[in-house]
Amino acid sequence: MSNTGQKRGPPGSESTSEELVRICWGLCDPSQLQILVNQSSNSVSKCDQGDRSLLPCGTPILELLLYLCKFARKQGTYFDYRHILCRLGDLITIAEAKCYAFPFKDVPFCWTELLRTASFIKAAVFAMESTWGKTNEMLQHGEQFPALGKGTIDGMVETIDKALIMAGHSLDDDVQLDIDRIFRLLQLAHLAYSPGDSLSPAKRQKHDDHLFPSNFSLPNIRKTISVRYTPTNEAFKEHMHHPKSDEIGPEPLLIKDLLVHWPALTKWQSMSYLKSKTIGGRRLVPVEIGKSYVDAGWGQRIIPFQKFLEDYITDPTPLPGSAVGYLAQYDLFQQIPELSNDIITPDLCFVPCPPPHHSSLFRNKHLEVPQLEMPMRNAWFGPAGTVSPLHTDPYHNILAQVVGRKYIRLYAPREHDKLYPKGTEDGGVDMSNTSNVDIGLMAKLDDRPAAREHALQDFPLFDKADYIEVILEPGDCLYIPLGWWHYVRSLSVSFSVSFWFNDTGAEDNDAEEENHEMGEVNEESAF
Repeated sequence: MSNTGQKRGPPGSESTSEELVRICWGLCDPSQLQILVNQSSNSVSKCDQGDRSLLPCGTPILELLLYLCKFARKQGTYFDYRHILCRLGDLITIAEAKCYAFPFKDVPFCWTELLRTASFIKAAVFAMESTWGKTNEMLQHGEQFPALGKGTIDGMVETIDKALIMAGHSLDDDVQLDIDRIFRLLQLAHLAYSPGDSLSPAKRQKHDDHLFPSNFSLPNIRKTISVRYTPTNEAFKEHMHHPKSDEIGPEPLLIKDLLVHWPALTKWQSMSYLKSKTIGGRRLVPVEIGKSYVDAGWGQRIIPFQKFLEDYITDPTPLPGSAVGYLAQYDLFQQIPELSNDIITPDLCFVPCPPPHHSSLFRNKHLEVPQLEMPMRNAWFGPAGTVSPLHTDPYHNILAQVVGRKYIRLYAPREHDKLYPKGTEDGGVDMSNTSNVDIGLMAKLDDRPAAREHALQDFPLFDKADYIEVILEPGDCLYIPLGWWHYVRSLSVSFSVSFWFNDTGAEDNDAEEENHEMGEVNEESAF
């Protein structure tokens, strides 16, 4: 249509557009919503966290969503197209407000499902802009589809990604497969405009003028950590279950050469490679703004990956006092599966784990943590100076360093009384797993001698706490046992991946051990 504002894209991209529109047409199928509307009109529903449907959103919202789905397929004038987008935006705003009204874990399912559903339909309508009024006819007759405009790609990526970040992935496997296919097709549509993004990593690095800056200074390491080179599962199990000291329990371990087969070690050094896996940097990511989550003024923003790189990564000499941006503790690999192809979950994460140490302040709480089905992966990507304050986690952790360097200081669980844990803060947030002590200040990583002297008076026992420390280099892994306090500070632009685990696959491991023991018994009886 002449009034869409779309320009015809490069040759050869029409088949991508047709496949994309066909998927989006399916996302606007009103049949399931019609069933929910019929159910809603015959019952009074109330939002319940255990209800896994849109039904508790209420009849008016369901009827509006159904009407918009039908209208998206009926189509009409370009005014109708804008009207549908506007009303879907209203539903998204309602869902977002409901999500913000609860702690994340307590948001009723119906509102996260509304956010996903309305967002996916809105993205689908975006995809049909250039065929509006004749989409169904074109699909039925196999007509040639115009290529997606850059504005359409922008709108679809932003709409879907924001929903995925705020509400999580769809629990409907078919819907999530459609969303994954949409992103793959949007990547192809982007490549039609930006063929340079399809270069091989080797060729791309020759043209890459923006490799990560690497200027940094290293602190002196006084209390070193044990080192192992690619330990076997059995050796790692021995390390965890038979510690040198029962008073301390299993200790941290620096693991070398575990990542030699990771493509990420080379590929993630190039910003152009990372952009090529994020639809030219369009994919949205959640970014923490501020030095650490305990600092005043700390906050979070959802921004395009390209903007994150430009604002927080590429400048090696940021202005004093400028904000720090950190893509922290986020499962980037579920959102962007292409990046998960560059990493391999270490086998060590499937070794049976010891229970929380008896000296841990959180022993009872950690005993109640459910067993993970698979290791929990998170990305940590930011400039020099990002900080994770001294804290402890409810899982065993293998932290893999991919790009850059990090300084890490660790304290055994028994040292907790010298680390001055926080309590419950305003709003009822339990911060007891985080220390009141600023390690950057106390370790003289921050040059503020007067503030340090004041802190020593406030925390007189801190200097008596025993610790170990390490600088993680690219390719290193650090095992952090459950309950160990740790402070993490990036010394350069840094990209890390953490793997949390707690007897992941323990049942399988137990079965293997039982079979192994039975085999030994059989061998003995044979003699």
